[in-house]
Amino acid sequence: MRIIFSCLFLLTFFNSFAQADVKPEIKPVIKIDSLYREDQFYFSVTYNMFTDIPVNFKQNKFSLGLSGGFLRDMPVNKSRTVAIAAGLGLSYQNYYQNLTISEDASGAIIYGVNSSSEYASNRYRQYSVDLPIEFRWRNSTYESTKFWRIYGGVKLSYVFSSSSILDDGEKTYRINNNGDINKFQYGPYLSAGYNTWNVYIYYGLSPLFNSATTLSGEKINMKTLNAGLIFYIL
Repeated sequence: MRIIFSCLFLLTFFNSFAQADVKPEIKPVIKIDSLYREDQFYFSVTYNMFTDIPVNFKQNKFSLGLSGGFLRDMPVNKSRTVAIAAGLGLSYQNYYQNLTISEDASGAIIYGVNSSSEYASNRYRQYSVDLPIEFRWRNSTYESTKFWRIYGGVKLSYVFSSSSILDDGEKTYRINNNGDINKFQYGPYLSAGYNTWNVYIYYGLSPLFNSATTLSGEKINMKTLNAGLIFYIL
């Protein structure tokens, strides 16, 4: 019996010693990166309009605009709620309206503002490379991707392809890369919203045409105005 008690005592002693020797598990501390950036990619859907339009000018159907690209977010304050961003993108702009573009017998381009009853269909579209530069404010943190934002800036665009298609019911006039189109276009824009949904508006300061006059002698000084939604993706 004395031997049994001695064995139990030794077993208890060594077990306690072994437990005292075991060090508690230390979990690594995960640091959240405070050097985060926001809104690297963007995609917008807009309704396209014109300002400074000729007399009797009208739009019809839905004139759609699509654009997308990449922006480099560069915060300028410690909390990273203020930033500057610059990037590169592509845009597609489509317009349905009654400014007709055709050619005479000599190949000269003719511009007219006609009633919709005078043609079957008429549209203008262009593709451009965009350089957006913007100033950003948001109340974001690195712990949440849902926040309010107000971004404003200027967009510089180069139109690398354009076409107008007029079907007057008898003949179709298709003019690609019209030399009268202003290839370099620019204007300010503003986007604001919360989380995914953000309103967007762009006003073109440069006229769509370098030099164009209607058959009635009116100079065409139309400028673009795009309004819609813009989406940002990290």
